[in-house]
Amino acid sequence: MNILTQTADGSNTLFNETIGEHYHSAHGALQESKHVFINAGLDYAISQKPERAVNILEVGFGTGLNFLMSLAYAEENLINLNYTGIEAYPLATSVIQETGYAQYVPQAVWTSFINNYEACLNEQQKLTSNCNLQILISKLADVKSTPTFDLIYYDAFSVRHQPEMWTNEMIAHTCNFLKPNGIFVTYAITGDLKRAVKGCGLKIEKLPGAPGKREMLRAIKSEAL
Repeated sequence: MNILTQTADGSNTLFNETIGEHYHSAHGALQESKHVFINAGLDYAISQKPERAVNILEVGFGTGLNFLMSLAYAEENLINLNYTGIEAYPLATSVIQETGYAQYVPQAVWTSFINNYEACLNEQQKLTSNCNLQILISKLADVKSTPTFDLIYYDAFSVRHQPEMWTNEMIAHTCNFLKPNGIFVTYAITGDLKRAVKGCGLKIEKLPGAPGKREMLRAIKSEAL
């Protein structure tokens, strides 16, 4: 079902045979994670917040790469991280270990994640003194949206392979998880997506994309909403 594949920057991803797509960009899994979700997402969010704390929701937890990059960033910068992933079909621990992502983060970060991963599928776990993680085994539509998150990583499979994740209704449901001034980031940018996000009252920003993509999307929720 999932085939380990090396991407252009030397980091690995998985090819999901059922969906027909890689979990991360074939142009560079690690580069995409850092560019889209850490640099344009987490680092930007922290720069806008006087408090050193952030609540993140990731739609499409997948291999855990974005979480690992986020935890490494949080530990390095002394940030309190509350992280929730939504994943309808969580990967086995053994599959995640095969990705080789341990080499990209401090050993303590990798160990805290991999040792607690299965427990996080049942309830929230404290991985470090600064980090809590919970992974909800659910489809996005079945998770009640409450405005409790500062930042959303939208990392579903592409609209070509998973169109139900990119409908106006699903994007609106996702944006409802954001607090006022909350931030939505994703690797994708299409006319339909921009209109859907803008229709939720968010201000659109077009940013340079990760390698292999010309642009990506970042959007900010109005404080008045």
